[in-house]
Amino acid sequence: MATFVLVHGGYHGGWCFERLIDLLARRGHASIAPDLPIDDPDAGYEQYADAVIEAMDGIDPAEDVVLVGHSLGCYVVPLVASRRSARHMVFLCAVPAAPNEPLPMDATSILTDDLVNVTYFVDAAGRTMQTPASFENLFYRDLAPADAAWAIRRLRPQGGRPLVEPWPLEAWPDVPRTVVLAKDDNVVRFEAGRAAALALTGEEPVVVPGGHSVFLSDPEGLAAVLLSFA
Repeated sequence: MATFVLVHGGYHGGWCFERLIDLLARRGHASIAPDLPIDDPDAGYEQYADAVIEAMDGIDPAEDVVLVGHSLGCYVVPLVASRRSARHMVFLCAVPAAPNEPLPMDATSILTDDLVNVTYFVDAAGRTMQTPASFENLFYRDLAPADAAWAIRRLRPQGGRPLVEPWPLEAWPDVPRTVVLAKDDNVVRFEAGRAAALALTGEEPVVVPGGHSVFLSDPEGLAAVLLSFA
């Protein structure tokens, strides 16, 4: 049995993995999906990693742990793997860039124009939100309208610190890593993501159908992919 540690991305919470957790449990595997302190404007990558480490407190270090980071969460996973033993790291719908560099957010990155050019609403603490239509276009365009609305109601403001601070990874942990890309992602440009995955891992990414929130649009397909690392 493996334990999957599922790390969400920006605006989300552990709730987004509910369907995936249920499917993994039916196959005999445990999962945890902690909430990152994304709505804390003072929290950065280290605090995000702290939240995951704290949630892993009850996991036996001898257990097989598969760390799965979605989108912004893929920057958290290597920090966790540097502090806790893990069997595998999975980067879902994102490819981490170089350590000690800020998160690439311009047109030269692997991000789509729809994300780079999105209009944000910024509160007094510097946290951002988007319109429901923008969230649906970026994250949920392949979901039924009712499912997209269900997800959008649960989104949280995103603090800005991780978007500007250098990624504090000193060195890549000695843990196998795989990139999983969604073919119709509207956040990550597929060919650019594929090239970045090859550069990072030396291997072709695993490709799944659907958009950026494949854990909602095709949890069964994603579960099958993740189980191959267990």
